[in-house]
Amino acid sequence: MSDLSLANGGSPEPARWTGSFHQYLDQVQATPEIAESAHRRLYRMILTAGTKTADGSYPFFDDTLFGVNDTIRLLVDEYLRPAALGHEVKKRILLLVGPVSGGKSTLVWLLKRGLETFSRTEAGALYAIQGCPMHEEPLHLVPDALRPGLSARLGVTIEGQLCPVCRDQLDRVHGGRFQAMMVERVWLSEARRIGIGTYAPSDPKSQDISELTGSVDFHAISQYGSESDPRAFRFDGELNIANRGLMEFQEMLKLDEKFLYHLLSLSQEGNFKTGRYQLISADEVIIGHTNESEYKAFVQNPRNEALVSRLFILPVPYNLDLEAEVKIYQKLLGPHRPDSVHVAPLAFDTAAAVSILSRIEESPKPGGDRLSKFHLYVQKNDRERLLSAQREGWINGEGLKGLDPRFIMNRLAALIAQDGVECIDALDVLRSIQEGANRDPFMDKTWRGYLQEWVSMAREWYDRQLEQEVLAAFANDWSDELTNLYHNYIDNVVLAVRSGRGGRGWDETLLRQVEQRMQISEVQAPAFREEIFTRLEMAKKQQRAVNFLDHSGLKRALKEKLLDDMRDEVKITTQSPVPDRRTLEKIEAAVNSLVATGRYCPRCASKAIRHVGGLLHR
Repeated sequence: MSDLSLANGGSPEPARWTGSFHQYLDQVQATPEIAESAHRRLYRMILTAGTKTADGSYPFFDDTLFGVNDTIRLLVDEYLRPAALGHEVKKRILLLVGPVSGGKSTLVWLLKRGLETFSRTEAGALYAIQGCPMHEEPLHLVPDALRPGLSARLGVTIEGQLCPVCRDQLDRVHGGRFQAMMVERVWLSEARRIGIGTYAPSDPKSQDISELTGSVDFHAISQYGSESDPRAFRFDGELNIANRGLMEFQEMLKLDEKFLYHLLSLSQEGNFKTGRYQLISADEVIIGHTNESEYKAFVQNPRNEALVSRLFILPVPYNLDLEAEVKIYQKLLGPHRPDSVHVAPLAFDTAAAVSILSRIEESPKPGGDRLSKFHLYVQKNDRERLLSAQREGWINGEGLKGLDPRFIMNRLAALIAQDGVECIDALDVLRSIQEGANRDPFMDKTWRGYLQEWVSMAREWYDRQLEQEVLAAFANDWSDELTNLYHNYIDNVVLAVRSGRGGRGWDETLLRQVEQRMQISEVQAPAFREEIFTRLEMAKKQQRAVNFLDHSGLKRALKEKLLDDMRDEVKITTQSPVPDRRTLEKIEAAVNSLVATGRYCPRCASKAIRHVGGLLHR
């Protein structure tokens, strides 16, 4: 996250600054950003870590959130950017909607920690009226009549009115002389309740609106004589202290109606009502999160129409990118995994495959079945089809259902934490997932059947991936074999073309085995061979070399042919009942080749070779 470290403890404490109102005006004139809105501050904080990359992501989120680029893009491009520019979007409540454990809380946590750190930098410096419980923007001290001229001179927008405490201080202590009020620098902190508020709903019967808007200080009433005296009221509700920053509502739609009504005025007009006081101005980004079922129930209730129109809905679906899913597992398990436990290659990948298979929405279109879409999402070899499937999936809510990531994490953690475990591989992971489902008495029988199907699909995918790695390990450096196969193919092409000119016989089987892998039909084969022969002849006349290994299609076909030829050898080698010395040397060399990649340990390398040998023998 560039200079925005999330560890506030590692950030130097900014220098405390206290000055006069005139000194603050000088600072605003030099750096207008210090008087910006909460939405603009949050947007600028994200950009400080880096602008949008070519793949549509923002570096601020890269180290913490994975596989949610569409969600991040909507958040920044379609909500924060317009809001930062002052458009109507700033009057909307941002509501994150998605399945449980989809990353909604993590996203808000990241924004809160980022704001805390940003406010400690010079670029994110923030100032408030000294002693104000709401850390109010000092420009609110300027009378309405003077605001247009001062706004034009400073190049800033002045919105909002003084809170009751500052209004009382201005009138009673300073006689209306706003220039006499002092200003101080503040830094946002959820722990210190400065600029970042969080509200989690409790039992509806015990919810108290004072938690949001503050409460009467009964001890002070005896001193000041009235509840309407600002000195006898604690302006310490979550909406009060979140001013200038961010307000999070956890499980927002579980809030009592009277709580939600306060948000109508706050979102649209930038103010809320407290007890016996005037409307209180507040500038804060309001973010709530909820699950899909509660959101649908909320929308269908006509009584909620006014609030629904003030929502900006941000879908937060489950991740559908295999590499990103693996990064999530590595991030969450990494700090707690003992160094003595090795995780074999493809172990996390296979767990991710089960998760992603469960989240895919099937389509009646060709290639829209679950397995085809999974391969398309994983291989990413057809960008046009991939983007089309992703767009269609987003519209249809793909990723809003599926396996709860916590279930997979529980199974991985249980597997790694077992006594005596030295290495786990994909087969161990799949077995643990299946056992977890079988032991869950509350898992629906139909859902358990689906899970078994997804595990089976993931197992087949794993078998194919592992087979390629093991065959490559037996081949080790197969450049010589590939070159020999290439020359053999070319020699037979020349013989085949010259056959009509008195040439001798050629190996038609070899030619077709290669050409079929390039999807060249038997009818097309003569023309293809003639083309290769013509290029060879022209190259000879021009005295230059031709290397058809530079042809990606031919190279891939030759490589696949070589792998197929090796399958029989690996099958015989690994399944030999009484292996001789040469066979043992081949197996040992393959094990060493896998270990040399740095991804395998001797245990999982040997197990992988035995597993692939069994697959080939079968």
